[in-house]
Amino acid sequence: MRVLLIGYRGQLGSDLQKVFAGEELVLASQEQMRVEDAGQVDAMVEETRPGLILNCAAFHRVDDCEDSVGRAFEVNVFGVRNLALAAAKANAVLVHFSTDYVFDGPHQTPYRETDLPCPKCVYGVSKLAGEYMLQSTWAKHFIFRVSGLYGYAGSREKGTNFVEMMISLARQGKPIRVVNDQVLTPTSTMDVARTIRRLAATDQYGLYHLTNAGECSWYQFAKAIFEFADLRPELTPVTSAAFPTRAKRPNYSVLDNQHLRDAGFLDLPDWREALERYIAGRAAAGRS
Repeated sequence: MRVLLIGYRGQLGSDLQKVFAGEELVLASQEQMRVEDAGQVDAMVEETRPGLILNCAAFHRVDDCEDSVGRAFEVNVFGVRNLALAAAKANAVLVHFSTDYVFDGPHQTPYRETDLPCPKCVYGVSKLAGEYMLQSTWAKHFIFRVSGLYGYAGSREKGTNFVEMMISLARQGKPIRVVNDQVLTPTSTMDVARTIRRLAATDQYGLYHLTNAGECSWYQFAKAIFEFADLRPELTPVTSAAFPTRAKRPNYSVLDNQHLRDAGFLDLPDWREALERYIAGRAAAGRS
């Protein structure tokens, strides 16, 4: 099967490359094909004729979305529509990624796919609108809401991820403050990619939550990172008020992978198990 992977340079795109390596893989960077340009999308899909399209393109600088609403919607909504229309013409399955930020965080129990979204920032609104755009345009799709992603390639915009940033700060001997009132599920991009590889081989289309199991605050996540990396920095929990941001983050955005289980798949491993595996493999992955 020919697979078109859009946005392959980021941490999730890099791991999708690895798990789909046995397929006829066509790589498209966001510079080569801007999803918000319908002509470029149509030309690329018509030329490559993929059976599966993996869309990792997104405008996900959360705070910047507050100031660049038009740009957020160009990429996260109209870009998705362009891909959906092109996928429909080619009869290709489209895999698209959304976010836990479609929820506003008043819950204290994990959100299921059937729970009503209510985003509290522009980024979350744009990603939710992108979901609706895809659902109303092309039936052969998978939408995966993910949370707290980290992978060896690091975020394309930041060049790193939360795990690597914490390890770097600890080795510099700096005191570290991390928020303890935002609860999520840190999630390994490799675990996500492997599950997508299996699920995309089926016709069980629809909306899925896809995260590692369990939950923690960012502070608890940092504490586990230092435990597994055998580091002992000065770590202090703080409230979100210590780090004011333009975009409001949900206080609780843990996702329940109910539809994944309904489709006959096991839950992803616990977040601590995934994190321990990630840190154990850092050296082999070229992370010092």
